[in-house]
Amino acid sequence: MGVKNLWDILESCKKTLPLHHLQNKRVCVDLSCWMVQLERVNKSHCALKEKLYLKGLFHRIRALIALNCSLIFVTDGSIPAIKLATYRRRLNSGTEAAQDEIGSQNACSLRRNAGSEFSRMIKEAKLLGSALGIPCLDSVEEAEAQCAVLNAESQCDGCFSSDSDIFLFGARTVYRDISLGDGGHVVCYEMADIETKLGYGRNSLITLALLLGGDYSSGVYGLGPESACQIVKTVGDASILQKIASERLSLARKKKTSKKHDSASLKDNQLEPEAPVDSERQKEFLQVINAYLKPKCHSIDSEAVYRVLGQYPFQPAKLQQICADFFDWPPEKTDEYILPKVAERELRRFANLRSTSSQLGVAPSLNRMPIKCPVAEIIKPRKVQGRDCFEVLWEAFNGLKTSIVPADLIQNACPEKIVEFEENKARAKKQNQRKARTNKPQKGHAAAELDLKLQNLLLEIDSGNGSSSTPHEDAKKCDGMVGYSEAWHDEEAGSESCDMSISPLQSDKTTTEFMLISPLQSNSTSKEFIDLLTPAPFPSSRVFPTCQNENAEPIVIPVIDLSDSETERSPEHLRRARDLRLFIASIKD
Repeated sequence: MGVKNLWDILESCKKTLPLHHLQNKRVCVDLSCWMVQLERVNKSHCALKEKLYLKGLFHRIRALIALNCSLIFVTDGSIPAIKLATYRRRLNSGTEAAQDEIGSQNACSLRRNAGSEFSRMIKEAKLLGSALGIPCLDSVEEAEAQCAVLNAESQCDGCFSSDSDIFLFGARTVYRDISLGDGGHVVCYEMADIETKLGYGRNSLITLALLLGGDYSSGVYGLGPESACQIVKTVGDASILQKIASERLSLARKKKTSKKHDSASLKDNQLEPEAPVDSERQKEFLQVINAYLKPKCHSIDSEAVYRVLGQYPFQPAKLQQICADFFDWPPEKTDEYILPKVAERELRRFANLRSTSSQLGVAPSLNRMPIKCPVAEIIKPRKVQGRDCFEVLWEAFNGLKTSIVPADLIQNACPEKIVEFEENKARAKKQNQRKARTNKPQKGHAAAELDLKLQNLLLEIDSGNGSSSTPHEDAKKCDGMVGYSEAWHDEEAGSESCDMSISPLQSDKTTTEFMLISPLQSNSTSKEFIDLLTPAPFPSSRVFPTCQNENAEPIVIPVIDLSDSETERSPEHLRRARDLRLFIASIKD
């Protein structure tokens, strides 16, 4: 609980920070506060039986592990003697301790019931934490007091606690709550903000506990938060505890006043600087002040504190057994939950090592780092909740192969991997483009042989006639014949289902005509050709059936005139055409 209404007084200092704020920090956790929060979410018997509170703790831990946030569990020890009355009231025992019992010198702290249901929950949480490499510190008395001492001595960066009196023990940074939804956030209070915005130091907060009441005192009857804050601001943080200790400040009950009385008279009724204080009341105040200023805790140089400040390993086999016993999870499910988070933590530690080396003026390359980079290579970029990420392949890490990590983490830890990924990506793109060009339809073996024979035939004809054509013209002729043979080969391949094939011929008018070759005639030894010397009228087009289907529409094939005048014909030209026609017919055989 802490101090009554203190969270409301500190509301203006509350900050909601993203969960990423806890990255690379060491935080103490008041484990009792976390278990109370998780238990309140599911209060049913079924929730307790299925241990939903423990599952909630597991998911909190794994989210913080991924951020390389080192946790220290702190559990409550004995109940302070000054808190016994409050403790019994909370248990509704009906035997509340008298005030003189609490203030007596013979009163001592009370050991907690180790066999209670809540104590069993704490034991399960400690067991789960140990498997995840989280140490636990059993405090002497109050867990929040031990957390505050570690924070005040800079042994941790903050404390998780919902008890507001943690500030009275000296804490500087307190995280009251944590949420994992929508990217996650924490509710944070800084003592520096409280001092700056409200003007309350540690002494002022202790005075508010005396006035309003809390775990250690019942407060001043009839005094509300506004009046208590007004008193504290009037006296000031530096001297208010000294005035209480020296019996120069009387905290009397608030007297009933009419609305006509101004604030000055109200202040006089509450604050009597020179009036003596009741001895019993004064003794109680001093005990409360001493309990907050000098709590019973492990000292910073103690063996218990030194032990929990070390780094403990993750124990996957132990965690698998715990999850199997508590949650009935198979080992594969446990690994799926926790291994990517542990791997991300190792990558953040590697990034911290490189950053520290750079700050010291030493910037070794990735291959010369004393610790091997846990990332083997980047597979592909990803988007997770609008955030740039990479899917990476890990080095041998407890059987984990791939997972998704933030892109900025890769940039900090191993930017060389990003450069390597971009280079491989560009190289693969070039190879795909080259492969796409090479995958275009290629000429078959028969077509290549046909091209070669046609070229040789043209060269023989030209050499036999003593042609004086230039090499450039010869190349153009060869290219034309090759293109013609390719077109003829493609047409022949595309008409396999037809019964009729077409053969190009040359007439005596140097116009291209066509010969119909039936599949039945292809096996015969004799072929019937049209004599190129026979005069024939020049047809503009011819109609040929395309397949055996009688209902199919015929194809009209235009006839192309290859000569513009009668003077281009010559006996040598006709001889070449005849040889070419016979050669093509032999190829078809």
